[in-house]
Amino acid sequence: MRRQIIALGGGGFSMEPENPLLDNYILEQSDKQIPKICFIGTASGDSINYIDRFYSRFREKNCYPSHLSLFKGHTDKIEEFILQQDIIFVGGRNTRNMLVLWKEWGLDEMIIKAYSDGTILSGLSAGAICWFEEGLTDSVPTQLNRLKCLGLLKGSNCPHFDGEPERQNMYRDKIRTGEMKCGFACDDGVGLHYIAEKLEAIISSRESGCAYGYEMKDNVLCEEKIEPMRLDK
Repeated sequence: MRRQIIALGGGGFSMEPENPLLDNYILEQSDKQIPKICFIGTASGDSINYIDRFYSRFREKNCYPSHLSLFKGHTDKIEEFILQQDIIFVGGRNTRNMLVLWKEWGLDEMIIKAYSDGTILSGLSAGAICWFEEGLTDSVPTQLNRLKCLGLLKGSNCPHFDGEPERQNMYRDKIRTGEMKCGFACDDGVGLHYIAEKLEAIISSRESGCAYGYEMKDNVLCEEKIEPMRLDK
């Protein structure tokens, strides 16, 4: 089974209402002609406005959109519903709250099971860092902290690298001091596409924007600026 994760630093329907390139790319990775795509907005408290924006974008596409709410649920057969999906798209906001609720409901294990069965996992911000071992999160107001995540992908991740520049030195410092694992940061509009837990492509919906790889060599932090593949309009 082909396991895929597409982690976006920012962008997509919630940040780029006039730019569908990232959303199109995610749909195109499914081998289904009309894939089922489910939005999970736990990190935003299942914001109705967020859910509405998802439907506004994906109802125009060749897909079957749906959403899963833990606050105003529509089914008691959550695992069955999740396992029916071809793509899961996880929205942004508070990653810490999201992961706590997922664990309480057992949704984290359901999503991992779906991933093992070939469901594509995707998302931005909270919906990107959650797939890694660690992420840099602003879940606590006025703070940027390391957060232990699901660990499907090795290392750490930091979103919004250009959109929230205060993240840049914080992420570098936490890796340099050993507080966080080495990993990747992404500007808004930039995504990391993993296949079988291996990074296969870096994409961008914008003319600007890059990804940045970080590793420690001889106790020195090394940064690699990576130009992504620019998606065609």
